[in-house]
Order: sequence, then C-alpha cells, then structure tokens
Amino acid sequence: MARVCDLTGKRTRVGNNVSHANNKTKRKFYPNLQKKRFYIPEEDSWVTLKVATSTIRTINKNGIMSVLKKAKEQGFIVY
Repeated sequence: MARVCDLTGKRTRVGNNVSHANNKTKRKFYPNLQKKRFYIPEEDSWVTLKVATSTIRTINKNGIMSVLKKAKEQGFIVY
C-alpha cells in the first residue's frame, strides 16, 4: 500500500541521516498518514480517506467539500 495522501499527494521524501562526524546515510521521511472517515452532507454519505494529519487540519479549517474540490482540480482524485 502506497504511503500517499489521498487529497494532497504528499508522499515519502528521501534525505540523509547525518552523524556527528558528518557521515551521511540515506533515510526516508514518511508523511504522517491516518485513515479517517469524513461525512459529506451534500451526498449524505461517509467516505474513508487516507490523509496526512496536516490535511485533516486543513479540512477542519476549510471544510471537506472545499478540500475535495481543490484535490479534484489538482488531479489527486477522480470521481
């Protein structure tokens, strides 16, 4: 299962662990993804999405329909 946010497309980033001696080894930075159910009053239905916690904050601020509309415009969801 891919570690990608359903609404924003946030995904795993690659970087380095840097030791005190400045040795660098590859590592991954994972987005903080959570499975969450959202109620969509316009459709009178529930939808389960895998979203980053930062996206949950955006949904709380702007509303689920606004975020879904923006995600559709950016091509992250097709429905």
